[in-house]
Amino acid sequence: MQFHWNDPTSIMFAIYLVAMLGIGWMGYMGTKNLSDYILGGRSLGSFVTALSAGASDMSGWLLMGLPGAIYASGLSESWIAIGLIIGAYLNWRLVAARLRLYTERAGNALTLPDYLSNRFEDKSNILRIVTALVILVFFTLYCASGVVAGARLFENMFGMPYATALWVGALCTIAYVFIGGFLAVSWTDTIQASLMITALILAPVIAYFAVQGSLQPAQDWSSLIPADKFDMFKGASFVGVISLLAWGLGYFGQPHILVRFMAASSVKTIPAARRISMTWMILCLAGAVAVGFVGLPYFASNPAGAAAVTANSETVFMEISKQLFNPWIAGALLAAILAAVMSTLSCQLLVCSSALTEDIYRTFLRKNASDLELVWIGRAMVLIVALIAIGIASNPDSKVLGMVSYAWAGFGAAFGPVIILSLFWSRMTRGGALAGIIVGAATVLVWKQFGWLGLYEIIPGFFFAAAAVIIVSRMSPAPSKQMLDAHNAVEQEFEQIGAR
Repeated sequence: MQFHWNDPTSIMFAIYLVAMLGIGWMGYMGTKNLSDYILGGRSLGSFVTALSAGASDMSGWLLMGLPGAIYASGLSESWIAIGLIIGAYLNWRLVAARLRLYTERAGNALTLPDYLSNRFEDKSNILRIVTALVILVFFTLYCASGVVAGARLFENMFGMPYATALWVGALCTIAYVFIGGFLAVSWTDTIQASLMITALILAPVIAYFAVQGSLQPAQDWSSLIPADKFDMFKGASFVGVISLLAWGLGYFGQPHILVRFMAASSVKTIPAARRISMTWMILCLAGAVAVGFVGLPYFASNPAGAAAVTANSETVFMEISKQLFNPWIAGALLAAILAAVMSTLSCQLLVCSSALTEDIYRTFLRKNASDLELVWIGRAMVLIVALIAIGIASNPDSKVLGMVSYAWAGFGAAFGPVIILSLFWSRMTRGGALAGIIVGAATVLVWKQFGWLGLYEIIPGFFFAAAAVIIVSRMSPAPSKQMLDAHNAVEQEFEQIGAR
């Protein structure tokens, strides 16, 4: 398929992109200071908080990586989805409300490094620097995975060379993040989340009926699926299943998700946001699994259209959309992939930008910088991080799911135990937080290189980091009275509000 302005699919894509840029301009008009650019002025209600958290979480892997893994290996890959659902629910229950309260009390923190630095009274700013560096390292890789997913979409749809598709896909996202900041990202996430769930429900249902319509009277659709694809434990050892379930641990440390909790208008919006977000997430993951699984009998009965999926299983959703729907609807469905890519990549770019602007530029270079200056520095940082991510993604053999898993483990191990313990354990110290971040990140980096025991690196990273936090905190001097009073105040406020 080539790009033509009179082609319905191209027109739908153009309409979608113009709409996103329009929302970016609205966000620009609503951005008056750095707090607006980074956190939207803490103004998000339940619905926007819920869908923004979900959309920023579910990147291009939801419509490409996960369906592709199911198509290639069968239901044994669905353990990832189960682990993610459990982890996301616990993150909403344990972290969301407390983090919203604590970040406001901890100097009205705008970023994760800001929160940890204020929470542990780190006057040296070592904790801020280390946290910001870990965010930049793993988010640059995470951003690269989004750039790859966008490139695959434009390459598959419009026959663009990979190098061209790389730039086109990235520029679509960079434009509205650069213009509108957090408000634009959150508003577009809400629209994009709605588009994603519609696509993931519609595509497998239509594919199923297409398969049923092609069968002989005595034939069953399941007969077109190899028997081993039904096996949830196919080729999966205990270690393998635990590794897939362990994806859920990553939620506690993802800065782009945690920042959504920080931006909620109040703690009282959290319970409703949790219910909305979890419903959306379960339906989306079920739809993604169904796309990959229904794709097996569909392409078995339509071998002439299976070439692209045979070459790259991560294109299964795209091929189903193009082959089963009229061009107008196909354009809308394929825009859902761009929505998934844009929603996650945009918030990742923004978190990187905020780390560079708030935690490095203002802290060390320009303490008295004006809000206008900081907003424009933030926009410049978006461009710089995006360019680095494009450079990393330039390898056409890159796989979306593999890149996401590495970055997901890095954040989950480095920040997950630190965030949980900082919210629940009053005895935790600055040294403990610093040790947890360093040990978690280092474990992931080393374990990934050697692949010991075939175990997903987030598991040893998470538990080694938790041990480091506890041991070093116990060995350190007790927290100050101010730190203990702040922690107790948050606990009391949490109990009074009853944000359950």
